[in-house]
Amino acid sequence: MDAPTNTRFDFVIVGAGMAGASLAARLAGSSAGARVLVIEAEERPGYHATGRSAAFWTESYGGPRVQPLTAASGAELRALGVLAPRSALTLGRVGEEAEVERFARTYGDLGVEVRVLDRAGIEARVPGLRPGWTSGVLEPSTCDIDVAALHQHYLAAARREGVEIRCRAGLRAATRTAHGWTLTLADGQEIVCGVLVDAAGAWANSVARLAGMRPLGIAPYRRTMAQLAIGRPVPDDLPLVLDLGETFYFKPEHGRLWLSPHDETPSAPCDAAPEELDVALAIDRLENVVDWPVERVEHRWAGLRSFAPDRLPVYGFDPADPAFFWFAGQGGFGIQTAPAAAVLGAALLLEEKGGDLDPAPYSPDRFVTA
Repeated sequence: MDAPTNTRFDFVIVGAGMAGASLAARLAGSSAGARVLVIEAEERPGYHATGRSAAFWTESYGGPRVQPLTAASGAELRALGVLAPRSALTLGRVGEEAEVERFARTYGDLGVEVRVLDRAGIEARVPGLRPGWTSGVLEPSTCDIDVAALHQHYLAAARREGVEIRCRAGLRAATRTAHGWTLTLADGQEIVCGVLVDAAGAWANSVARLAGMRPLGIAPYRRTMAQLAIGRPVPDDLPLVLDLGETFYFKPEHGRLWLSPHDETPSAPCDAAPEELDVALAIDRLENVVDWPVERVEHRWAGLRSFAPDRLPVYGFDPADPAFFWFAGQGGFGIQTAPAAAVLGAALLLEEKGGDLDPAPYSPDRFVTA
């Protein structure tokens, strides 16, 4: 007997964060007329990484091989009105001048607008800068991203196109059939689909194991954030400030300062919580950059970011099974690359052309060993 229509889908996407929501919207909005279901274990979409991001759009973030995805996402993000001008400033210490030049050259060669600044240039943009920071690279095109607005846009667009989004519907079992999958959800309901899409972020390997697939080594890491009250005005036009060694970043947020020690602490998939030591480390690093008095920590939080072993995202059908699709491993750059990643992922799923992006660097095939 055939399954009821409301339990049969072409694609079931596991995870309703930015990855799953953007891919669902793109799939359902295509001319293929696909039936799409998004299942989410939590009570609301985006509870974990998406809902805890201090996101920005900056083309150097994630490295040169991620930059094409970031660049290709810019036009849609601007059209949606979710970007606000910020600029980014990557600082170098005494003795790192050659590395600063190399950093600028790497991204300049990719077409990113970059400007090398000397001590006077960086001090003019970061008041109270301590000695020892001698140069930096300015990226004028960097913007803040309204993460909540972007996520809600994709969820709403998906629903308009007929996508079902079910929360409190974690995946409990996945059985391969001749035509795809029979899935059992947390409430006991069974769902039938042709392709199972793993967009589960920190839980990507867990979903793969449930489906009997070989995990690809996508590992979650904790990232800590703190909101600080500073005993001096935080300039509204302060850039996003980072360093070459990736040991901190900070930016203004409505008169306060958002700060991270740029930590990547290995973690099990979980509801991540900040550690006091990491918050203290972040403040210590800030105090080695600027002479701003920290009055108090107003809020602290943590989220998980997930990386494949080579730190590139994984988009594509599993080499062992054409009914299992990876859409995971998007690290800390999954928000800023969401539009392009969704276009590429949907094109691969529908076997269509996905614009000018080359899918090969992100294919799961790269993990196949001879």
